[in-house]
Amino acid sequence: MTDDRAADLRYGHGTRRVRVPPPAHVDVLRKPPMAPLADPGAAVAAALDAPVAAPPLSALAAGAASACIVVCDVTRPVPNGLLLRPILDRLQAAGVPREAVTILVATGLHRPNLGEELRRVIGDDEVLASVRVVNHVARDEGTLVDLGVTAAGTPVSLQRAFVEADVRVLTGLVEPHFMAGYSGGRKVLAPGIAGHRTIRTLHHARFMGDPLAATAEIDANPLHRELLAILAMAEARHARDGRAGGTLAVNTVIDEARRLAFVNAGACVASHAEAVAFARRSCELRVAEPYDLIVSSAAGAPLDATYYQTVKGMVTPLEALADGGELVIASACSEGFGSPEFRAAQARLASLGRRAFHASLARKPLAEVDEWQSQMLLRALHAGRVHLHTDGLHAADLSLTGVEPCPDLQGFVDDLVARRGAVRVALIPEGPYVVPRLARPA
Repeated sequence: MTDDRAADLRYGHGTRRVRVPPPAHVDVLRKPPMAPLADPGAAVAAALDAPVAAPPLSALAAGAASACIVVCDVTRPVPNGLLLRPILDRLQAAGVPREAVTILVATGLHRPNLGEELRRVIGDDEVLASVRVVNHVARDEGTLVDLGVTAAGTPVSLQRAFVEADVRVLTGLVEPHFMAGYSGGRKVLAPGIAGHRTIRTLHHARFMGDPLAATAEIDANPLHRELLAILAMAEARHARDGRAGGTLAVNTVIDEARRLAFVNAGACVASHAEAVAFARRSCELRVAEPYDLIVSSAAGAPLDATYYQTVKGMVTPLEALADGGELVIASACSEGFGSPEFRAAQARLASLGRRAFHASLARKPLAEVDEWQSQMLLRALHAGRVHLHTDGLHAADLSLTGVEPCPDLQGFVDDLVARRGAVRVALIPEGPYVVPRLARPA
């Protein structure tokens, strides 16, 4: 029998169950069921052969001598096992052999994906064994090509393997993103395979501090607009170089069980917009009133492997949090805190305090690596009290989180309801993959 007062929050490779006792009002916020594609392989083939606003991949690759396929790193569960072989088959049929193809892992400033982790990213052992796979290293200047500066002043450098390839394919997962609105498409390019100066400019306080650089915001989002400008520069460079081929984006949307629910391919802007429109129908949920307590997850593995990634789950539901409300997030943090740079940023936040830390960000010409996650954390801390339930952080780590530890998740919920009575509570099992939006009058 279904218990409508309880939910299993994604946590690592398992779940954590939470039940809200009476008299609290409870909403379990889930994406409406997406119908998984009956034949994912056929859907991928159809997307590659009939792209949005672009020629089929086989036609795009005619006369090309090289290709670069960009894939997301391990933090994004993109179903590459369904995508890569059909892409490679079409490239080969058009005359681009596998030895002329590079699969580029879009790590941004994250660590490289190696060993079993890389195997999970590629999702196909035959592809991994037969194609050159390279991790992007944003700090390696020798692998970057300088494309100039955007009108807004962002210096743009991108991975050489992509810039100098005749045919370029960007694969990605379209899901809510707490800075860029939605992931995928142009975001796979930058920050995915951009140089560190590009990434550190895109994450500077002048972008991150804009309230429209936010979850589910696209058209008015200044970060989204800057990513489109970088994409346009990359396309212009390709045309100037007179290379055969062009660029194709492959966009996917997955359901709660991570089955393929949508796939398309095509021109980067048009195909991404179509995928975002599909994702919005399930990911964005209208709620009538804000909640006094939101209990969420960081979406489970692979996204909740670090505290750095956990911040996304804190920021995504803020629109639906009542003023001064409480937010609890469950995250395994199985790999600990995150990068040394993020730890250093959190130490500065703890030392300086919120106001002085925030003021210090705008004075720098480039953001320090990963300090932007601390800036986004400030949004959650400003909105209400934030609590973290995790088994993955030691006491020294917990002292730098900036939030309150919550070792007993169920006990915390029981105690809050006992103290405050008929509060409004939201349970969000999938964390940042679900965006609660307040219903507003016309």
